[in-house]
Amino acid sequence: MNRSLPWRTAWAIARRDLNRRFRGLRLLLVCLFLGVGALAAIGTLTGAIRGEIERNGQEILGGDLEVEVWQRPPSAEELALFEEIGRVSGGLRMQANASAGSGEESLTAPVELKAVDANWPLYGRFTLQSGREAGAPQGNQAWLAEGAAQRLGIEPGDPFRIGTAELTVGGIIEEEPDRLSEGFALGPTIIVADHIPAEAGLTAPGAMYESKYRIALDGGGSPDIAVERIEDAFPSAGFDFRTADRASPGADRFVSRMGDFLVLVGLAALVIAGIGIGGGVSSYLEARRSSIATLKILGATSGDIARIYALQLGAASLAGAVAGLAAGVAITPLLGYALGSLLPVDPGLVIDPPALLRAAAFGLLVALIFAAPPLVRARSFPAMTIMRARVSPLAMQWRDALIPVGGGLLGIVALVLIGAAQPLLSAGFLAGAALLLGLLALLGLAIRKAAARAPRLRSTMLRIAIANLHRPGAQTGALVTALGFGLAAFVLLAAIETSIEANIQRTLPREAPNYFVLDIPRDRIGEFEMLVKEERAEATIRSVPTLRGRILAYGPEDSMIRVADLEEIPEGAWPLRGERGLTYSDTVPEGNSLTQGEWWSVDYEGEPLVSIDEELAEALDLQLGDYLTIGLLGVERSARITSFRRIDWDSMGFNFILVFSPNAIADAPHNLAATVDLPGSTDSGPLLRQLVRNFPSSSVIEIGQVLTAARTILRQVGNAVLAAASVAVLAGIAVLLGAIAAARASRLYDNVVLRVLGASRSQLLWLQLAEYGVLALLLAGVALALGGAAAWGIIVYLFEFDWLPDWPRVIAVLGGGLALVLGFALAGSLPLLRAKPAQVLREL
Repeated sequence: MNRSLPWRTAWAIARRDLNRRFRGLRLLLVCLFLGVGALAAIGTLTGAIRGEIERNGQEILGGDLEVEVWQRPPSAEELALFEEIGRVSGGLRMQANASAGSGEESLTAPVELKAVDANWPLYGRFTLQSGREAGAPQGNQAWLAEGAAQRLGIEPGDPFRIGTAELTVGGIIEEEPDRLSEGFALGPTIIVADHIPAEAGLTAPGAMYESKYRIALDGGGSPDIAVERIEDAFPSAGFDFRTADRASPGADRFVSRMGDFLVLVGLAALVIAGIGIGGGVSSYLEARRSSIATLKILGATSGDIARIYALQLGAASLAGAVAGLAAGVAITPLLGYALGSLLPVDPGLVIDPPALLRAAAFGLLVALIFAAPPLVRARSFPAMTIMRARVSPLAMQWRDALIPVGGGLLGIVALVLIGAAQPLLSAGFLAGAALLLGLLALLGLAIRKAAARAPRLRSTMLRIAIANLHRPGAQTGALVTALGFGLAAFVLLAAIETSIEANIQRTLPREAPNYFVLDIPRDRIGEFEMLVKEERAEATIRSVPTLRGRILAYGPEDSMIRVADLEEIPEGAWPLRGERGLTYSDTVPEGNSLTQGEWWSVDYEGEPLVSIDEELAEALDLQLGDYLTIGLLGVERSARITSFRRIDWDSMGFNFILVFSPNAIADAPHNLAATVDLPGSTDSGPLLRQLVRNFPSSSVIEIGQVLTAARTILRQVGNAVLAAASVAVLAGIAVLLGAIAAARASRLYDNVVLRVLGASRSQLLWLQLAEYGVLALLLAGVALALGGAAAWGIIVYLFEFDWLPDWPRVIAVLGGGLALVLGFALAGSLPLLRAKPAQVLREL
C-alpha cells in the first residue's frame, strides 16, 4: 500500500516546480488580482465613509436630535419642551441673495443663509481660514463660505447686503462641523446671527424658510424617547426629526446605493474572473501532464498529486489575493478623488481589516470553485491515460469535484448573507450569475450538438471549423461561457454609459427658465411683472402660490390612515416623508394632465378639494372620493380627492404632488414663486441686479448655475459607474485569454496533424479565425441580451434612472468586442503555427 507524501515533502516538490514568476499561472493571478482588488477597494471605501459618519454623528448633525419645521419658529410651549429635554441651539435655513458693491458694478449671488444662535455649535469645532475657532457671529458680522466671497468679490472686513440688512464679512469658513447634515444647497453658505433674517425682512408671514433646532440631550438620553415625547405633546405640529445615528440620510442613501452597485460589480468581476481561473488552471495542468504522469509512475498517489498541485495553486491564489488587497487599499484615495464632492467625507488611505478579509475570502473561494474541477480531473486518472490525453481526451469526473465546489459555493453564500448591506440583492445577483452560467453551459452543449448535425458544407475551412466545435476534447463549452460573459461585459458598459448620458440630457435640458424667484409678496406680483417686462419685454413669466405642509392622514373619510401610525412608508410613497411643497390653482397646472376625475370650476366655493399625483395615488391605493389631511403651519386641513394627475417631471417648471382648490388653503399666509424665461443669449445681469434691489426679501436663483452643478454631479456618478464597470470588462478580457490558452494545447495536436496532411500556416490561421468567428457571431445576440438585461437592472432599479440606451453605440461597442475576440484568437494561434510537427509528435 502506497503511503501518502507528507505535506512538507509535497510542498518541497511543489516549490521546485513552481516558477518564481508564476509562469503558467499568471492568468490565475490576474483574475484574482482584479476581483479581489475591486472588492477590497469597494469594502474599504464604503466602510471608511460609513465609519466616519457613525463616529461623528453628533458633530455632523449638530446635536443628538434635530427638530425641523417649515415657515414658522417653534411656539413658546414647543421650545420649552425642547429645553426641558436638553441644551438647545436654534436657527433657520433659507435661500437668499447676497450683493456687494453699488450701481452697475454690483455683484449678486444666490446663497444658503444659515442663521444660528449663541449656543451654536453644540458639538464640534467651527474654524475660520485665519485659524481662529469661532461660534455664532456677533452683531452684523457674517461668516462666508469661500465660494460666496469669491462670487461677491469681497474679503474679511468688506460690507455686503442680504435683503435689507447691511453686513460685514467677519471671516471665511474653513471647517463647518454640521455642513454635511445641511444637504444640497443652491448656493454657498453664509452664516449670520439668528436675529439677522427678521431684520433683513426675510421672515415675513408666508416666507419660505426652515427652522432647525438641535438638542444635546441631558445625561446621554435616548433620542428616540425624546422624539416620542415631542410627538405625543404636539401631534399636529408638522415636525421632522433626525437623530445622530442618522445624521445625514442623503449621504447614507448615496453610500448604500453606490456600495451595493460596486459590490455587485466586484462580484461580477469575480464570477467572470472565476471562469478565467478555471481555464488558466486547466491550461497550467495540461502543460504539466507529463510531470503528473511521471509522478504517478514513480508511485505518487492521486492524493499526492492533488496535494502538490493544490499547494501550487494555493500559493498562486494567495499571491494574487494579497496583490489585489494591496491594490484595493492603494486605490481607495484615488476613488475618493475621482468621486470628488459626491462623497460625504474624505476617506483617505484606510485599512479596514474586516473588508479586506472578506474580499480575500471571496477571491479564494472563487478560486477553489473554478480550480477544483481541473485539479480533480488531473488526479483521477491513471498515468497511461494521462499520457494519452491529447489523442484520447479525458472525461470529467464531476462527482469528485462536488465537495470542494459545493463547499466553496456555500462559503460564498454565507459571506454574502452575513456581510452585505442588502443581502437579498447580493444573493439574487449570485443566483442570477449561477443561472447564467447554467444557461451558457446548456447553450454550449446545444451548439456542439447542432454542429454535429449540421449539413456538410462546400467550404473546407468552414466545414473543419464547424467540426472543431463538436470534436472530442473540443473547448466549446468553456469558449461559449467565456465569450458570452466577455461580450456581455462590453454591452453592459456601453448600455450604462449611454443611458446615464441620455438621462443627463433629458432630465437636465439645455433650455430652461433663466431664473427661479422665491418669496414674491402676493401684493407685489404686478410690480414684479412690470419690472421684468420693462427690462426685457420679451420675457415669459409664470407665477404660482407656494406653501409647505405635510401629509398627516389619507383614505376613506370614515377610516383614514394616520401616517404617524405606519410602521414603514409604503413603496413609492416618498411624499409622506417630511413636508412638501403645496399650491392651489383654478386650472390644471402647466405640464400636468388629468388621468382620472375632474377639475373644479373657476371661483369654486364648496367643499375643499385636492388633486394628487397618480403615482402617489397608486402607491397609497387611493380612490377618487377619498380624503387627505395635511398639516399646514401647525393646523390640520382636510380635502376630498377629485382627480389624479400625470406630472411631467422632466420640465423645469413648478411641479407639485398636491394641488388644492383655492378655498382649501389660500387663506394661509404665503408668498408666490415665479419662473422668468428670457429668450436669446443677451446679458441678464442688469435684470438680476434690479430684482435683488427692488425685491430684497425675495430669493433669485440662476438656473444655469444649478444645471451646471447638477450635470457635474451626474457626470461624476457616471464616471464612477464606468470606472467600476470597467473592472468587469477587464475580467472579461482575462477570461477570453484564459479560454484561448486552455484550448491551445488541444489545438496543437490538431494543427500538427493538419500540417502533416499538407495544410499551410495561412489555412490554419483562417481555420482558427473561422471557428472563433462562428462562435462569436452566434453569441453576439446572447451577449446583447445578457448585458442589456444587467444594465437595465442597474439603471432602473439601482439608480432609478430611465432606461435610455443608445442602441447604435451599444451595438458598435459589441462589434468592437467581437473584433477584440478575433484579435485574441489570432494572437493565440501564432504560437501554434510556429510548432514543429516532428517535435510535437515525438512528445505525444
